[in-house]
Amino acid sequence: IIVVRRTKAEIVDMIRAWAALESMAARLITTIARKKDISALRDFFKDFDQERLPQDHVDEYSKANIAFHQALISLSESPTLVDMTNDILLHVRGYRQLTIGRTERIAASLPEHLAIIEALEERNTELAEKRARDHTLGLAAFVEAHGQEMV
Repeated sequence: IIVVRRTKAEIVDMIRAWAALESMAARLITTIARKKDISALRDFFKDFDQERLPQDHVDEYSKANIAFHQALISLSESPTLVDMTNDILLHVRGYRQLTIGRTERIAASLPEHLAIIEALEERNTELAEKRARDHTLGLAAFVEAHGQEMV
């Protein structure tokens, strides 16, 4: 096992690349994915609502979060996007897990995910692409602002 320590700038750069890849996946999903496959994305979050808040079940929500993002990429049916995203995920998974527990991130996460799914279900290509990109760019901005606190 080789461990490569990444700088905050490298992590932010990788997250931005992930945002670009995920926004392209969202674009593709609106044109090729089956309605039932898009709707199935909601299943990742079925255990969370006003009675069962993500911030009260951070580990469980973190797993659902990562699984959602991987499923989103997979629905694009692009092996290249899947491979590139998996490569990036190796480096940023820890940051994604660390940041999801932060109050300011987790409060926005579920509504943002549901908004992405809604745009996909509506086949609104531009909106789905924007929401997916903005969601992940929010993580990049958070890491850029608070990354030193997490190392």
